[in-house]
Amino acid sequence: MSDTVIKVENLSKLYRLGEVGTGTISHDLNRWWARMRGREDPLAMVGQVNDRTKKAQKGESVWALKDINFEVKQGEILGIIGKNGAGKSTLLKLLSRVTAPSQGSIKVKGRIASLLEVGTGMHPEMTGRENVFLNGTILGMTRKEIASKFDDIMDFAGCSKYADTPVKRYSSGMKVRLGFAVAAFLEPEILIVDEVLAVGDAEFQKRAIGKMKEVSQNEGRTVLFVSHNMSSIKTLCNKCIMMEKGQVARIGDTEEIIHQYLNKNLRQNMMPILNKREIDEIAEGVHKNNSTLKINKVSVTDERGEVRSNYFSNEKIILKIWVQTTPRVFDMRVIFEIVNEFNNSLLLTQASDSGDYLEYIEKNRIDEGEYEFTCEIPANLLSEHRYYLSIQVINPKQEHIVLPKALYFDVKFTGYNGVMYGSFSKSLLRPSFEWHCKKLELSI
Repeated sequence: MSDTVIKVENLSKLYRLGEVGTGTISHDLNRWWARMRGREDPLAMVGQVNDRTKKAQKGESVWALKDINFEVKQGEILGIIGKNGAGKSTLLKLLSRVTAPSQGSIKVKGRIASLLEVGTGMHPEMTGRENVFLNGTILGMTRKEIASKFDDIMDFAGCSKYADTPVKRYSSGMKVRLGFAVAAFLEPEILIVDEVLAVGDAEFQKRAIGKMKEVSQNEGRTVLFVSHNMSSIKTLCNKCIMMEKGQVARIGDTEEIIHQYLNKNLRQNMMPILNKREIDEIAEGVHKNNSTLKINKVSVTDERGEVRSNYFSNEKIILKIWVQTTPRVFDMRVIFEIVNEFNNSLLLTQASDSGDYLEYIEKNRIDEGEYEFTCEIPANLLSEHRYYLSIQVINPKQEHIVLPKALYFDVKFTGYNGVMYGSFSKSLLRPSFEWHCKKLELSI
């Protein structure tokens, strides 16, 4: 289609692990002859993918990418996510023509500017000014066109003072800022950005994301953005690819793909109750190695004590945890934290916030035995979302147990008389504050 600017078909990239070459001249010649005829590598193992969990064998060949297919439309901002080693950077290098594919094809319409690592496209011995003109010339721009944008580039990068200083003397943050500014301001049709913005400070990251939005929405340019920052991906991208072991695992709506990615490693058939065996599997800290502090059970229930995963916003939600301690202690910190799918903390509460618990500790301490801690989330506090419960328990010896995203529960909003008048799904909290209404007398 005319508005497709990138079309990737059956794209694959093969690497041989270990020493360079195949080991024999005959094997090298066989691979070269197959490549010249457009045939598959005769030494590649059929169907083999890049699985980092398996130990590499000597001379083994591995597909860093295997059978990648997707299209990108003009003006789209495509996010690419996945674990380290999933093939994200390899894909961008192929799209940027830094390296050639082993199989498949890439069709690109327009000029590409890419920022794949700190200092990409920058000659260390040349000044910032010379590098800007060099990059612009490579992109096919005239000296007059580059000069008209030079001040904007240096201002955006915050490097105006160092325009005539060799780039080798720039800090890593300055190199990233200048590299991004060059890539964004010299008007490429396609902008490719790898996880290099993480080097910059928070202010620059915010400006960079704003600039990528601007060039996409206002100028109709296409952006490919790789990041491990899911909030940035969600804010910026209107489509997303999730990669696994060198293959495209999912492609589609950004929010849906991020949700699948972040929750992929959660326990199967996750329930709003944890027994001791399940706790042993996910606990971090001293739980497995120290018998003085244990978590025996965790649950999410309603007021009647029924274990549930779905609640209405006008219901109370009861959180319970059973903690066992061997020696007598003076105090024990039990912390409940509610987080969203991005691991952003929404609220945190601990037992020591309660006067009842502090009074109990002053009178009784914590003797050896099992203790039940209960926390009540009031009705009309949470909005319509899925929430995750993370748990921490700390004793005075600083022995620390953490259960990250241990349980989840869903809340469905119920409005006045059970009627839903509008969507509150973008709001994570929906507390029922006290309101007043009165009719005012008309004044003449």
